This record gives sequence, C-alpha cells and structure tokens, in this order.
Amino acid sequence: MWNEPSPRDLSKIPKLYSTEKTPWADKIIHQHYFIAGCDWYAAEYDPDDRLYFGYAVLNRDHINSEWGYFSHDELTSLSHDGIEVDRDLYWSPRKAGSIEDIVKGMRYL
Repeated sequence: MWNEPSPRDLSKIPKLYSTEKTPWADKIIHQHYFIAGCDWYAAEYDPDDRLYFGYAVLNRDHINSEWGYFSHDELTSLSHDGIEVDRDLYWSPRKAGSIEDIVKGMRYL
C-alpha cells in the first residue's frame, strides 16, 4: 500500500461498533483509500483484527456500493497493473453525507 497509515493515524479512527447508532450521513469518514476506480471510506477500525467498517464503491458501481467491513491486510495486498492501493493524503475527516460517492450510492437503497 502506498502511504500506509501510521499507528497514530489509525488510533484516531473510532473503534468498531462505536458509531453504529449514528445515522449514516453523520458518520465521520476518517480515511479514504483508492485504486483504479475503487474507493474505500473508513469510519471505524479495529487495530487487533486490522478491520475497518465503512463504505466501499468498487469499479464506480454506485448501485452495488455498500456499508460493510474491509480488511487492512486485503487493501495492502491489492494491486492493479503494478499499482497499489493508495491512501488519500489530502483527506480530512468529514461526514459521510458530504461525500459524493456515498451520497450517490445511498440513493439506491
């Protein structure tokens, strides 16, 4: 993975299940990862299992995008034509309801 987050970066993400009662639009997305038309938005993180909860849009398919779990280890193992998943270094935490990819996908529910 390019620009892998440090333990300090990951410690700023709420623990798994800690925001489950928060409406989707109000969940804070702390990290954004991307590669070749795929985006993962991290709202929660478990450092023991290296597991995120967040929103995934694969191949720009907003109809089938969804909230769910994704693994840090899986993100680090992905590559496309020799290009690895990258962490968005210009990302600042913001509400999911302000992120176009998530809003587009939620329209299909």
